[in-house]
Amino acid sequence: MLYAGLDLSRKKVDVHVLDEAGKTVAVTAVAPEGWALQDLVRRFAGTGEEVTAVIESMNGAHFVHDTLELAGWDVLIADAARARALAPLAAKTDRIDAWVLAELGRRDLVPAIWLPDIATRSAREVCRFRQHLVGHRTALKNRIHATLIAHGHPVAMRDLFGKAGRAYLAELAVPEPWNTTLAQSLELIGETEERIKACERDLLARALHDPYVPLLVTVPGIGLILGSIIAAELGDIGRFASAKKFVGYTGLCPFVRQSGGRDDRGPLAKNGPRLLRWALIEVTTHACLHPLYRDHYQRTRKRLGKRRGPSVARVELARTLATAIWHMLSKNKPFAPAGPVRALVA
Repeated sequence: MLYAGLDLSRKKVDVHVLDEAGKTVAVTAVAPEGWALQDLVRRFAGTGEEVTAVIESMNGAHFVHDTLELAGWDVLIADAARARALAPLAAKTDRIDAWVLAELGRRDLVPAIWLPDIATRSAREVCRFRQHLVGHRTALKNRIHATLIAHGHPVAMRDLFGKAGRAYLAELAVPEPWNTTLAQSLELIGETEERIKACERDLLARALHDPYVPLLVTVPGIGLILGSIIAAELGDIGRFASAKKFVGYTGLCPFVRQSGGRDDRGPLAKNGPRLLRWALIEVTTHACLHPLYRDHYQRTRKRLGKRRGPSVARVELARTLATAIWHMLSKNKPFAPAGPVRALVA
């Protein structure tokens, strides 16, 4: 058995190969391209030894993983932060990192991460590109608002980009070149919205074949788009042993540092997928009006005041919904509140 550590950068992949005794077999570097990785596999194919490769999680790691695995290697992707914690070094170079990864593989200490399949990665890409487009559209709208304020045109209407709002913008007297940038920004907003709708159509088509989405849409505040985003970002619910593990994965728990009698609680940890965390917070916009959560949400808001109350109450509700989602998907059951829900009587 051979153990290969691979340190990936933009222009090369540093490779360090060890045998079972920890003796260095090869130290080399190859291009981060398919043909070069296949040549690397052929180089060690004549030895008759099986190869276990370890690469840190980063952009491009999935491509290297898939290429080497299809060529016959057993490939693990290591969590970068946990790998550095296991093997802190005084000096850090790409070659040393490759050796460390090979040594972790040889000692069976690789902090391997879960690797989504190609269908899950494809769904994530559609979700994340849609979110990128939404952010671009928001930036364009903010730019238009800033331009109007700079030229003394306060906006009284709520929807500046609807039919009435566009008519209002067309009648404004704004000097050049700002008038041209306003017109071009409006065109870009229209084009971006069409691309967002195309992404949403893709997500809706994928939702028809996703077993999680029909369950997720039974949760208050979750529609087909948010359900598709949550399903894509969480991947396989079976990889979380408990609801607590899943909530921790969302990054919605506060940072905790305990030592002896000291217990410090900081801001949110914000580990895990950023889009999953955003989606769960977005769900609370409507879930906070549900009879099951409304009273507790309002009490939390009042208790913490106007400054912190709304945001903290939404995060707390998002954690509650994440717990419910874990139980639902693990048991393959729709959302069902524990106990009867009392409706308010007028």
